[in-house]
Amino acid sequence: MAALSAPTAFLASQAFQRYRKAKGVKTGVLPDFFIGAQAQVEGWRLLTRDVARYRSYYPGVSLICPNTGASA
Repeated sequence: MAALSAPTAFLASQAFQRYRKAKGVKTGVLPDFFIGAQAQVEGWRLLTRDVARYRSYYPGVSLICPNTGASA
């Protein structure tokens, strides 16, 4: 596990702010924004079922989508 860096925290905060401005109201999603930001900063591939959110807020992250068996 990598430590949360300043660039990761900043990227997560910017994405979460865009989410709230777009009227995102779900609770409990902030960890997803930290995970996406960490994946983008570190260049990691990310396993997720929430493809739409990660593509919207972290388009540079390579996704592994288990429900389709494909990579995005």
